Amino acid sequence: MSPTGDASSRSGSARRSSTLRPLVQQSTPARVAARVRRAIANGDFPPGSQLHEVALARQLGVSRGPLREGLQRLTQEGLLTAIRNRGLFVVDLTPENVRDMFLAREAIERCAASVLLRGDHAAAADALEPLLEQMARAAEAGDSHGVAEADISFHEKLVALTGSERLRRIHETQAAEARICVHALGSTYDNDVQRVAEHRAIAQALREGDAELTDRLLVAHMADAVAELVEASRTGQVRQEAD
Repeated sequence: MSPTGDASSRSGSARRSSTLRPLVQQSTPARVAARVRRAIANGDFPPGSQLHEVALARQLGVSRGPLREGLQRLTQEGLLTAIRNRGLFVVDLTPENVRDMFLAREAIERCAASVLLRGDHAAAADALEPLLEQMARAAEAGDSHGVAEADISFHEKLVALTGSERLRRIHETQAAEARICVHALGSTYDNDVQRVAEHRAIAQALREGDAELTDRLLVAHMADAVAELVEASRTGQVRQEAD
């Protein structure tokens, strides 16, 4: 091999070594953020509730520094709100917050549906069917929590079926907010069967490849949820504890 070739090879190796560094374990702040995010999503910290650093640090077995850094990440995501001289609070389901949350969700899921409709939309509908059955069984059993979980899984699957990792990651950042909202809806939906019917209609429109109907049903589904949550927020009926 010529000297030029050796130099080129060494240069390429140097570039790779500077990029492919050893993997490191997830940082403590990242683990803190993940744990607290999951707790908020599960309803352990209801909307509007305050998080107390001393208690959290003790529960998680971490020092205050990593804890604060992890909580700062959740503040940047919009799950927590910092109020000066008072502390950190879980995002409240005010009418303004609800509308903003669903504005983002609607944009992501309408995009996902349009992608699926350009491909094998019948297969996508088939993949959603088990979640519809799960939702229906929960509704028949009077299990509103089960209906809510299947509801969330349906929307996550809808986005995941696009095969777009970027779209899935964007949607994932909305997951905790989605859980807060969907579980809050459990206290305002009198008829879980109607909730199942809305999802079945979306899946059927997707199966038939009806782009206009699929889009219209998704928009209507989101608008109904916003209306329910806004009304619950105004009347003080938003659920304040986990199912």
